[in-house]
Amino acid sequence: MVIGFFMILVDSTIVSVATPAIRDDLATDYNSVIWVTSAYLLAYAVPLLITGRLGDRFGPKRVYLTGLVVFTASSLWCGLTDSVESLILARVVQGFGASMMTPQTMAVITRTFPAHSRGRAMALWGATAGVATLVGPVLGGVLVDNAGWEWIFIINVPVGLVGFVLAWRLVPRLETHTHRFDWLGVALSAVAMFLIVFGIQEGERYDWGTISGWLSVPLLIATGLVVLAVFVTWQARNRSEPLVPLSLFRDRNFSVSNVAISTVSFSVTAMAFPFMLWTQTVLGYDATQAGLLFVPMALVTAAMAPMVGKMSDRLPPRRLASVGFGTSAIALLGTAWVIAPDTPLWQLLALNALLGFGNAFLWAPLASTATRNLPLSSAGAGSGVYNTTRQVGAVLGSAAIAAAIAGRLAVHVPQATDAGQGSGAAGGSLPSQLAGPFSDAMSEAIIVPALAFVVGLVVVQFFAAPSHAAPRHAER
Repeated sequence: MVIGFFMILVDSTIVSVATPAIRDDLATDYNSVIWVTSAYLLAYAVPLLITGRLGDRFGPKRVYLTGLVVFTASSLWCGLTDSVESLILARVVQGFGASMMTPQTMAVITRTFPAHSRGRAMALWGATAGVATLVGPVLGGVLVDNAGWEWIFIINVPVGLVGFVLAWRLVPRLETHTHRFDWLGVALSAVAMFLIVFGIQEGERYDWGTISGWLSVPLLIATGLVVLAVFVTWQARNRSEPLVPLSLFRDRNFSVSNVAISTVSFSVTAMAFPFMLWTQTVLGYDATQAGLLFVPMALVTAAMAPMVGKMSDRLPPRRLASVGFGTSAIALLGTAWVIAPDTPLWQLLALNALLGFGNAFLWAPLASTATRNLPLSSAGAGSGVYNTTRQVGAVLGSAAIAAAIAGRLAVHVPQATDAGQGSGAAGGSLPSQLAGPFSDAMSEAIIVPALAFVVGLVVVQFFAAPSHAAPRHAER
């Protein structure tokens, strides 16, 4: 199942590298091609609460395999399309397939492994999540530079076929739980998530103001929050079968884990954009070279994951997550400190490796802590909530870093332009006199995800002492 999960997360980041190539090949404009990413993220994030509950009702294996078929077929559609409109529609279908798969991966682990040994299984899930978000830019650069943008989608087809066969043969067919479907909850959650995620995604594009006529970004987000409040109220009053049992949040560690994973997703998403922009604009790297700078991060995260998984079965989550958040914050603050037109390569690689070390202490411990006390009948619902908060964190991170970059460039680059007209370029076509101010702007922007890691460090101090660290007993 992690094969499908890996494809989903890679697809969330890989397209950003291919955006210029897609725009040129399909002869479209930037405002249209940006929807190739936005449509996928919307279709992925909005149904997660619903598809998580579908896994409880019909079985996670069945829902996962259905989602994998949808995702793989739509990937082929993406690769064969010849218009941006068709590509956007295919990405919507692909995002929906991804939303069917993601909650089931956590739900199967929750329902298959006993609580006292779940950390080792979640280590694989966490390593997949951590590495996939970093592999996207690397793989995207290699494929776009050497094969063409179509192959960032077509490559999913053979991988998806292998993943289907393996999941069909190896994933157990778990017991289903009879649930009455909360159709009002489905409608309210879908509307709320769409308005909030769409508003945040499009905020920077419309300068957080008017979209058209009376419709504005703040109105969209505010309406979404009101609908979300109505949804929560309905879930509290629904005495039969709520879509999201609010009793899940009585477990303090589940609630804290959800807030914490949103800060992780916020930071990982937010740090990549200014870093890639700086390396390609100032240092003059191409997409592949810039992406390869993330390799130490991915390797360290993957190498540390098994050990951290074992530790999360024995040690308090507060201790492990504190190491992760603290180390990650230090790594990003260090990156912000060293960014300059003449930064040595070894410093970037060392700090990225340190960030990978910190990330290894976040994904698995947070996931295993969130699911440790979940009732088996609500494993899908709990996984849906967790992955929804993770995805919303990523959307917030994307919007926040776009605003931060625009703001810091407005402060620094005009000063450099007024300082005089220099010749030459600092990497690519950037005039040499702008290299320093541009670097300063990116340096200050990277402080935003660093501060989000600090927020996560504060949040995880509220973890309750776990019961699994003492006696070992079978899961209920």
